[in-house]
Amino acid sequence: MNPVPSMSGSSGSGAAEPVGYITRVQSFSACHRLHSVHLSEDDNKAVYGKCNNPNGHGHNYKVEVTVRGKIDRVTGMVMNLTDLKKCIEDVIMTPLDHKNLDQDVPYFRSVVSTTENVAVHIWNEMIKVLPPNLLHEIKIHETDKNIVIYRGE
Repeated sequence: MNPVPSMSGSSGSGAAEPVGYITRVQSFSACHRLHSVHLSEDDNKAVYGKCNNPNGHGHNYKVEVTVRGKIDRVTGMVMNLTDLKKCIEDVIMTPLDHKNLDQDVPYFRSVVSTTENVAVHIWNEMIKVLPPNLLHEIKIHETDKNIVIYRGE
């Protein structure tokens, strides 16, 4: 998929182009088990507690995808929201919604499916489909009280 790139161009006025941030919010439901192959069964239970339940547990995740870029003088957009929505559908909804992260998502077969790692995974997949240097932040609300932010660092 190749979203329409920003059409930012010089207006010849010499004025700096304004920079804007766009955030699109999307929710998805998935289950997982926090378990590391690098830890013993007892250590996994001690580190992850009830989240190490062998049958897993689920969340209704809320993901905020923020892009940052120059506001195009012709279109008035950082990027077309329709394109951002399509990227989110392809990267988040289709592969993650109503899935068992550990069993259905190859990335998590070797990486513990913490929310931190879910954010890293989403970032890594989003940068493949967005125009270069546009992705600013992935914010995931695992619960109302647990939020993870990842900015590619």
